[in-house]
Amino acid sequence: MLIDARTIPRDTVLQTEVCVVGGGAAGITLAREFIGQPFRAILLESGGLSPDVQTQSLYKGQIVGLPYPSLSAFRLRYLGGCTNHWGGYSQPLDDIDFETRGWIPYSGWPFDNAHLTRFYERAQSVCQLGPYAYDPDPWERPESPRLPFSSDRVATKILQFSPPTKFGKAYQQELVQSKNVTLYLNGNLIEIETTRNAATATRIRVACLEGTQFWIAAKFFILATGGIENPRLLLVSNKVQKSGLGNQNDLVGRFFMEHPELDAATIVLSSPLQTSPRLYRRHPVDQTIIRGFLILSANCQRAEKLSSFSATLSPESKGLQALGRVRWGDRQNLLHDVRDILVDLDDIAVGAYSRLLRGFVAVRTLSVKTQTEQIPNPDSRVSLIAERDALGLNRIQLDWRMTPFDKQAIRRALVIVGQELGRAGLGRLRIDLDEDDNSWPPTLQVGHHHMGTTRMHPNPKMGVVDANCRVHGMSNLFVAGSSVFSTSGSANPTLMIVALAIRLSDHLKTILRSSGRL
Repeated sequence: MLIDARTIPRDTVLQTEVCVVGGGAAGITLAREFIGQPFRAILLESGGLSPDVQTQSLYKGQIVGLPYPSLSAFRLRYLGGCTNHWGGYSQPLDDIDFETRGWIPYSGWPFDNAHLTRFYERAQSVCQLGPYAYDPDPWERPESPRLPFSSDRVATKILQFSPPTKFGKAYQQELVQSKNVTLYLNGNLIEIETTRNAATATRIRVACLEGTQFWIAAKFFILATGGIENPRLLLVSNKVQKSGLGNQNDLVGRFFMEHPELDAATIVLSSPLQTSPRLYRRHPVDQTIIRGFLILSANCQRAEKLSSFSATLSPESKGLQALGRVRWGDRQNLLHDVRDILVDLDDIAVGAYSRLLRGFVAVRTLSVKTQTEQIPNPDSRVSLIAERDALGLNRIQLDWRMTPFDKQAIRRALVIVGQELGRAGLGRLRIDLDEDDNSWPPTLQVGHHHMGTTRMHPNPKMGVVDANCRVHGMSNLFVAGSSVFSTSGSANPTLMIVALAIRLSDHLKTILRSSGRL
């Protein structure tokens, strides 16, 4: 069932068993899992079925710390959330990402990667992916072999591409036709009301931009509004617990993590590589689109005490990429782009030819783009500021910070890749990161992946939610999405977000069935 929240009479109290706040990948996955269950569920979405400027403006906030894109530019506040513009990049985290690593502060999850396998397998279908297979062996073909490294320090993995699945469009009809799940659009959570000791959430106050306000009372509440809004909603709900819900140890909003991305190196091959214009291909049976990339093996990470690292290779030169991103008003970035264009003139010609030919061409150089794990840092955080939005909620300040280790780890990983290329006789690697400079280049990019701000840890002094995503100190308030990530790995987060949402849905279904609370 679908209802426009703006039609609900003022001060109405809607009753349900489960209330999910946020209609993105996590929220829609949860709601779909509740369809057909012997209890009622509400999915509350702030926006409508299409973008709206006024609703989108609720995301605006302040940026301090490292440069970061506008907070309202890359999150989407309508049904489907950020799946309305994601690239479909899908892969699970690696086993080592879940381990407590002595050289990575605050590392370690409450469970290992194998525990998530059955949830990943179900998430594959939700994201409209192929088989749950990310080892390169079943995908390799004679016409497109992996790079033949001579040691196990550098390995090849693959990622799969979702169509990409736009969750709002893909699953809207299922939600509309459901008899026990009701989707409310254009309603915004502005307060979580609790008992006097803040141990139990009793109801939430919902506001529409047009002025209507009403309540939703439920047995269980789940925040699924993303890595920035989840902590914001906990922090603004401070009538009983002055520091905000779940924030008794000043952890809500801390440990903000991103995936730093850099066009950091170029491979000069010993022999030309016969390849298509892009290193994508389809599985011959089910047509799943995949792409290979390089990682450091777990053994190498342990030996070198490094964080998770991945690198995608592209036959397009950095110069060709620079042609597409020149910004004449940005003098500093312009100088970097012009340098890349001048250095790579020959590769620009090859790249342009390959785009015209759209067939197989000989490629002499490969550009290397890294996406890496940011180590957990409590000083990297989101917090509230005095300025308020149209609904009266404090806006967010993002203070994104990385440590010298983050950059040093990227450069050391590239050195290892270069060593292994040379050892195997494959070519040489030109690295474009200064060895002794801990500052970040102006070409630093981000994956727009907001993680860690309500991190998972069994100890309430180390995390905001427990192993089942329940807010510490509260009996019935849960959090879904990448804000619960203990560490980020280097994998794109959507598949993990969906897998954890499925896991949480199973947990709540079990509780409801066994407790007689239906």
